[in-house]
Amino acid sequence: MDLKISTPGRVCLFGEHQDYLQLPVIPCAISLRIAMDGEKRNDNNVNINLPDIDSAESFVLNGKLHYEQERDYFKSVVNVMIKHGFSFSKGFDCTVKGNIPINSGTSSSSALIVTWVNFLSRMSDQTKILSDETIAKYAHEAEVLEFNEPGGMMDHYSTALGGVIYLSFHPQISIEKFPDNLKTFVLGDSGEPKDTKFILARVKNQIVEVVKKLRETHKDFSLQTATLDTIESYSSELTEEQIDLLKGTIINRDITFEAREELLKEKIDDVYIGKLLNKHQGILRDTLQISTPKIDRMIKAALEAGAVGAKINGSGGGGCMFAYAPNNPEAVAKAIEEAGGKAFIVQPDSGTKAEKIEKAA
Repeated sequence: MDLKISTPGRVCLFGEHQDYLQLPVIPCAISLRIAMDGEKRNDNNVNINLPDIDSAESFVLNGKLHYEQERDYFKSVVNVMIKHGFSFSKGFDCTVKGNIPINSGTSSSSALIVTWVNFLSRMSDQTKILSDETIAKYAHEAEVLEFNEPGGMMDHYSTALGGVIYLSFHPQISIEKFPDNLKTFVLGDSGEPKDTKFILARVKNQIVEVVKKLRETHKDFSLQTATLDTIESYSSELTEEQIDLLKGTIINRDITFEAREELLKEKIDDVYIGKLLNKHQGILRDTLQISTPKIDRMIKAALEAGAVGAKINGSGGGGCMFAYAPNNPEAVAKAIEEAGGKAFIVQPDSGTKAEKIEKAA
């Protein structure tokens, strides 16, 4: 049996650097995808060809697999699947190709892991088709929990489910799908490499430390319920930098709430969505300090070319930005290119799916 699975990349519209704090996020799957085409072998070898990055991986399915590199995702997915009751008596020959920018904040790694989970469940001895939510859960286990990484769950749920979703984590995970009202975006890749793990850990550790400190004397303190007014009352207990970081986190949370209300409408105000994106970017740039001069120039160029809003995408420190350009995406793409970025005109897209299942002759 030959099987092809594809999964989209994603942008984070609202709630950047919020999911690991158990605060809600609004991601959007985009029409750049990664695809895995594969078939079963007659032995238990796994061969994965990765021509886009001129690489390949091979290993043997034989009980729990040992990790040999820092993020050994192909093996970690197998281990997670086995833990959840799947078995694999045959190996696979697979090829992975895609057009999601790599290490740029558009969830290329999570999309790959979601694809691999979807592929393995269908090709396992159990030949099981998992729900999108379960695929996301297993992918998060394999990418984050297996390696004690600092990331959240947004990427896995967004790429697995597709579309535009409101993802909240407190008191438990809940997912709300928005109507298909959003129009065209222009993604701009700065070409600047980013250290996702370092930036996530730095920003996350700062705010987690603030919350921990406040809870020593304010047992009921919660990022879910804190207001800007109450934060002012903590000025004698925190540094000015910590107060600013806390305020930025709460403002970003409230921007996400405002965006949700607008996106639930049958007809949305594109200009208002753009204003919220710009406000979010201001906090990410000035308070969380995750933007870069080049990305700031790309955002400025996009707005001047007619985009209604723009922001950095992903953990920051490089990677991509995107602009919401419902009316003139070509002009915005040209402006981003002239500012030194590589532009992709994209639309919201569907989640992970089997594109082709054929029985061998």
